[in-house]
Amino acid sequence: MHQFIKATALLLFLTPSAQAQSIWHGNHIPVTFQQDEKPEIFTAPDYKPGVIRHIVLFRYRPDVSDAQRMAVLLRFRNMKHTAKRNGEPYIVSIHAGRQNSFENLGQGFDQAFIVKFRSEGDRNYYVGTPAVIDPAFYDPEHQKFKEFVAPLLADRGSLVFDFVSDK
Repeated sequence: MHQFIKATALLLFLTPSAQAQSIWHGNHIPVTFQQDEKPEIFTAPDYKPGVIRHIVLFRYRPDVSDAQRMAVLLRFRNMKHTAKRNGEPYIVSIHAGRQNSFENLGQGFDQAFIVKFRSEGDRNYYVGTPAVIDPAFYDPEHQKFKEFVAPLLADRGSLVFDFVSDK
């Protein structure tokens, strides 16, 4: 089920085309997607306008300290101000926090983040790879963050789910 949710979440923002590409995403599940639009269209601020929420969960390796986890939390939150397109912030909001449920269904995930965007284009610019491979069309700040956090995560240590919001 976990693998299905992750693959479905990635596919939510990808569009059909004549050429399919196979990618590896996070937990080494091959995901096939197709994309018609050129990156300058697919990542444009006016591409599919409307509120979209990008949910990210992190599960850390056992040796990752509380200080390292806090550094991730602070750096992720700070992207609201440091992630820019044409010199201007484009992320509407970032909400973040640690696991706080007593239902025992957290599957070992420790932190959650909800990032709000004005359009799918803004989300696509933020996400970048694997859907967008030309660095001219994705956020270098978020790419640096992904490179920073990746070594701290457990195997299958991230879950991403995006959805179009009605508010």
